[in-house]
Amino acid sequence: MIALFIIIALLVIVGLYIFNTQRELVNLDEMANNALNQISVQQNSRWDAISSLVAMTEKYSKHEHDTLMDVIGQRTKATTAAEINAQDGALNSVLGRLLAVSESYPELKADGMFNKTMDSINHYEDLVRTNRMVYNDSVTKLNRMVRQWPSSFVASLLRFGLRDYLDIPDDKKDMPPISNN
Repeated sequence: MIALFIIIALLVIVGLYIFNTQRELVNLDEMANNALNQISVQQNSRWDAISSLVAMTEKYSKHEHDTLMDVIGQRTKATTAAEINAQDGALNSVLGRLLAVSESYPELKADGMFNKTMDSINHYEDLVRTNRMVYNDSVTKLNRMVRQWPSSFVASLLRFGLRDYLDIPDDKKDMPPISNN
């Protein structure tokens, strides 16, 4: 009788552990998904702002306008870490070319709407940066649970796997030189 009671108690404890672990895994997975979707939304806002800037370049350089619009037309909704990284690279490429055009045409660079739109792009970039940190933090917690025992047993049983981190874009890895002046 006591043995049956002990077996039932152990089964209840194991069941509660599996239940709680599953809830935590789902919570972390959803937090990572939400952060990834937030990044995608902010990237779309950046694309829209960049599209406005490209439209402003049309009267200064038709060739650059057409080239940049072709790149913008290839944007897609990013839903994975790899797609987010690819979109970020494309955004930075277009923005770099756009800044080069603005250097070639000082009157474009002096345009108030151009400057206001650049400020909004910087705002969206800050939001993307924040959401990248939230995503990577969520992935760290999820991956830790997926890899550590005994939660790894529950994770494999319920088919939770490791998630990829978002990479730091190459152009943002190096700190700018600090001047001693």
